[in-house]
Amino acid sequence: MNQEVTKCDCKECMLRPLFFDNIEDKDLKNVCNSKHEKSFIKGDLICEEGEEIGDFMYLKSGLVKIFKKVNHNRDQIIKIARPFDFVSMLSVFSDTHYKYSITALEDSTVCYINLSAIKKLVNNNGRFALNLLKNMSKNSDDLIDTSINISKRNLRGRIAYVLIYFAEYIYKSNTFELPVSRKEIGEFIEMTTENVIRTLSEFRKDDIIKINGKIIEITDYNRLKQICDFG
Repeated sequence: MNQEVTKCDCKECMLRPLFFDNIEDKDLKNVCNSKHEKSFIKGDLICEEGEEIGDFMYLKSGLVKIFKKVNHNRDQIIKIARPFDFVSMLSVFSDTHYKYSITALEDSTVCYINLSAIKKLVNNNGRFALNLLKNMSKNSDDLIDTSINISKRNLRGRIAYVLIYFAEYIYKSNTFELPVSRKEIGEFIEMTTENVIRTLSEFRKDDIIKINGKIIEITDYNRLKQICDFG
């Protein structure tokens, strides 16, 4: 694991409007004193299910997957998180140990803030606490929406949903490098690897997408959207 630990300046942080706007300068200084960043390369384990929670984490750059171990050879991907997502939000206030694992899908930077500093702010700053609750609520809503959007679709609809998810939500482009394997796609949409491979091949034969290694190009977005909406 190749990690680089650095201090960061909260006053200059691009995420301050999302998180720190309601904190006075004196409190911000205390947060910064307990705050550091770690760099992870693709494939690195950021935290492991069962590990003790000591920090509040958010993703500053990169892409990660949040997942639970289902059995010895299969995971269930809960969420694919992008920059500005609070990746520790699911367990940080409800338990003492993580109920899921996080792995870097791309080279990523994670910001760590000591949990005791966050809890102190929650106790002393109502506006900060409300902002945090709003983010937690949005995080829960996103998880519920994603789960429903996947479960209500058939296989082709689920694959179409994943491709549009990456194109619109993650990369903002119809051409992108798929950051997950076919197996991981199956773990995200609860389908077998074989079904994922076969469906992607069908989409390619139908001229809906082009596949060049891990590069996906959506060539007929309207047809893919129709499959997503009605599949």
